[in-house]
Amino acid sequence: MNAYRDQYAQVFRNGRNVVLIAISADVDTALASWARDADYPVLFGSDTGSAVGKTYGAYNAQYKLDNRNLFLVGPDGRIAYRATPFREIDPTSYTELGAAINKLVPADTTAR
Repeated sequence: MNAYRDQYAQVFRNGRNVVLIAISADVDTALASWARDADYPVLFGSDTGSAVGKTYGAYNAQYKLDNRNLFLVGPDGRIAYRATPFREIDPTSYTELGAAINKLVPADTTAR
């Protein structure tokens, strides 16, 4: 998650019209504490029963856990990009994600 946080401004354009939701099987109180302590600028959701993981194909029945997947939700509220699994320590993952975001939300070329 530190890689998400550290690259948030550049890759996620500080959240402008793009939503990153990290869903974990951890309990909500642990997620809230962790997010606050590390100052994460993303949303966290608790999925202790793995309902979301099972619905979206992130659940690994053999190990009874959710794989690290990333879903990019576009301005229309639909899933526009999915990385399964998301390789958060691989720099090319952010290049691919940045390209998907740029496709959804083109860079603002007007001077401010």
